[in-house]
Amino acid sequence: MPCLPRLLLIAALAPCAGIAQAAEVARVDVVGLDEEMTENVRQSLSLVDAAGRDLSDRRLEYLLGEAEEETRGALEPFGYYSPSIRVDRSTGAGGVNVTITVDPGAPVRVRETNVAIEGDGRDDRYLREELAEFEPDTGEVFEHPVYEASKAQISRRLAERGYFDATFESRRVEVTRAENAADIDLIWNSGRRYNIGNVEFNQTPRQIVYERLLERLVYWEPGSYYHQGKLDRLREGLRRLDYFTAIDIEPMPEKAVDGEVPVLVTLVPAKRSVYTAGLGYGTDSGGGVTLGVERRYLNMRGHKALAQLDYLQRRKTLTLRYRIPAFAWFDGWYTFSAQAADEQTDYVDTRRIDFVASRSGELNEYLTAIVAVHALRERWAYTVEDVEADDAPVDYRYATFTFPSIRAEYIDVDNRLEPRDGLGGTLMLRGGVEGVGSDATFAQVQATARWFRGLDERSRLILRGEVGRTLIEDPVGSLAPAIRFHAGGDRSIRGYAYREVGPRVGPEGRQYAIGARNVVTGSVEYERYFTERWGAAVFVDSGSAFNDSPDWRTGVGVGLRFRSPVGPVRVDIAHGLDDPDSSFQLYLSLGAEL
Repeated sequence: MPCLPRLLLIAALAPCAGIAQAAEVARVDVVGLDEEMTENVRQSLSLVDAAGRDLSDRRLEYLLGEAEEETRGALEPFGYYSPSIRVDRSTGAGGVNVTITVDPGAPVRVRETNVAIEGDGRDDRYLREELAEFEPDTGEVFEHPVYEASKAQISRRLAERGYFDATFESRRVEVTRAENAADIDLIWNSGRRYNIGNVEFNQTPRQIVYERLLERLVYWEPGSYYHQGKLDRLREGLRRLDYFTAIDIEPMPEKAVDGEVPVLVTLVPAKRSVYTAGLGYGTDSGGGVTLGVERRYLNMRGHKALAQLDYLQRRKTLTLRYRIPAFAWFDGWYTFSAQAADEQTDYVDTRRIDFVASRSGELNEYLTAIVAVHALRERWAYTVEDVEADDAPVDYRYATFTFPSIRAEYIDVDNRLEPRDGLGGTLMLRGGVEGVGSDATFAQVQATARWFRGLDERSRLILRGEVGRTLIEDPVGSLAPAIRFHAGGDRSIRGYAYREVGPRVGPEGRQYAIGARNVVTGSVEYERYFTERWGAAVFVDSGSAFNDSPDWRTGVGVGLRFRSPVGPVRVDIAHGLDDPDSSFQLYLSLGAEL
């Protein structure tokens, strides 16, 4: 053929050849499996990764051929080693559609299990319990993730209990496809169990407290058995001190001497002073500011100090507090505080000063006890009874009470800042004797509880309750208002003003709640987040403060929720259903719920 016609023929056929050699995978479907297995197969398929790209015929054929083996491999972690797989292709307007039809067949089950620990760990009761819980057990489907998780759990427990030399003597799984059977042979040699040695504290870049103070948190003796739980408890004790912004506890088995592992604790000091400022508003208290300063560590002995001023339009409080770390019997604090308050609301005109000396102790990870002695002096007036003139003289009353109290706090939740599951509660007992520092003899008990339940990833249910009772022979009016029980307001019965619910005195139109012997309140709240940060809530609160029989009051409302960097922000608006003083009440709060 002449040269020119031949070139023209090649040029004419070239575009057609290019089209025939190019293909695009438009869609890949996996049929016959559950959602989890389907997703794992899709993640393993090279065809899925190549979707949307131009492929040569040769490359497409290769990927189609690989699809069967990739599917087979993706099913093995679930215990299916002999699936039936068919790969079909069809060409549509958008490109090549691939359908992979799978019948997983019978799963591989564990036929024999030999899981053991040799060496010193063989007689360790806790390690034997871990072996007894190993999965998958005989007769169960052999799933790789379950097997690997159990293996890792035992290896982790060996390290936690001081078997730092533990190695595998045997680590083998034999799968017989024809019989759909798997035999597990897994044996550790634990080696010796190490003891825990000396603990060295390193405060960097500077020392802020005496090392002997931190050593009080080391409750074990050098040479006792090693257990990670001891170091975890030490970490928690250091965290509660709130002196350090970073805590690193490192056992060093490579430096062990005579079987004792030294521990290095590296501590980075937190900022010495914490300043706080905020705005607040309540329908009953008005608007205002909160200002505070806390010294995390005043001196090398680890003492702390705090001063806080809550200056609202109709309620002002100044709090001073001094704390000293305590370690005798239970870790905790000696606390000395003074609080002065001036409250001028529609319900009360009162000024008081309260001195408290207390000792707190962490009984366990959930329970804290606080024993205290209070010295309270209060002046108050509710209204001028039977006097209409606004300028009539005010009949102030005075009371002094000195009394002990004991308080137990229980918190078992998944997240203290914003719990989704768990329970928190308090139980308080206090009482005074007339003539022994108190103007009246009384005894009180009060219990509160909060229960949280996550309903799904974005919503939760919150139940709250409070019960309080006072035993006193004198009229309740002989008690200072700060000791009486009240109801109404935020964290009580929303929809009613602060302390609005309960017995009242005064002429019609100018009645004032005076507090009561007893209180019962309850709340049901549903909260749902629509984004990561923004949510809403609806709630119903009910209860009463009363002397003899309750006069129930119920409020309903809605709220806005926002997850801020410093904690949840809650804005609630509520309305009382039983003749409240105001048509609506607005509440704003920030911070942890427990």
